[in-house]
Parts: sequence; structure tokens; C-alpha cells
Amino acid sequence: MNQHDYPPQSPYATGLSGRCPRCGEGRLFSGFLSIAPRCEVCELDLKFAQETGDGPAVFVTLFGGFFVLGCALWLELSYEPPFWLYLLIFAPLTPIVCLGILRPLKGLLVALQYSNKAEQGRRQG
Repeated sequence: MNQHDYPPQSPYATGLSGRCPRCGEGRLFSGFLSIAPRCEVCELDLKFAQETGDGPAVFVTLFGGFFVLGCALWLELSYEPPFWLYLLIFAPLTPIVCLGILRPLKGLLVALQYSNKAEQGRRQG
């Protein structure tokens, strides 16, 4: 089977679930954040996605920070708790939220990169 024999996959469904962007069945990750070298089902070479850069981290910081800061603001405006309570609640909540959304967002960016055939910029000439 070549690339044209696979039906188009939703980059959102495959990326957020950590599945191969071409066949939608194989695993995209070989570890928590390590991209597999190739899909074990359709043999798609995933070298194009080995270096995603800071993209996932930027979105994790924006989305996770917005959520945690919104919760802290709500807590302050509703109850005005002492400072130690913020540390008790938000010190563990921040890494849990950030690590929880890091893998799905990285998968989504890889799947969007595949579906849009995005590559690193190259100079002509």
C-alpha cells in the first residue's frame, strides 16, 4: 500500500489520540513524548516529526497557564484564602495540567504537520 491507498484521517482525531496520521491505527509515540521512528501498521516514516521544536511547549504554557491562573483568580475572588493554600493547591496542579495536555498537543501538531505537508523552510538558490 502506498500513501494514496489510505483514506484521509482527521488530524485532530489522530493527533489528540496519539495515532499515526496516515492510517489512524499505529501508535505515534514510543514513550511519553518520544515519537516512534515509524508506524508499526502502515510503515510511515515519522522522521519528519522527530524535532517538533518549542511548538507544543508554547501551547501548553498558554493553555495550562490560562486554566491554572483562572482557577487561582476564582479562588481568590471567592474565598480569599491564605497564601499557603495556593501553594498547597496550585504547586501540584500546575505540572499535572501541563503534563496532561503536553502529549495530546504534541500529537496534534505532528498530525497537522503531516496533513498540511509542512516542512522546514529552505532557501531557494
